[in-house]
Amino acid sequence: MSNHLRRKGGQPYRVQVPAFVTKREVGLGDAIKRVTSAVGIKPCAGCQRRAAALNRYVVFTGDRGK
Repeated sequence: MSNHLRRKGGQPYRVQVPAFVTKREVGLGDAIKRVTSAVGIKPCAGCQRRAAALNRYVVFTGDRGK
């Protein structure tokens, strides 16, 4: 991913979702990993690295205070 996607200070973008969806933080990579696992795609080493990279860029949260 390119550096222009990073926020100043290295913090990920936080996307607020309704609290009934999740009350804890979930990274974009983890969300994609859950969906692909649900449809039967087995993760590989590249998938793990990609999930970790995506988690650094976007985080979904149900709490307003975070």
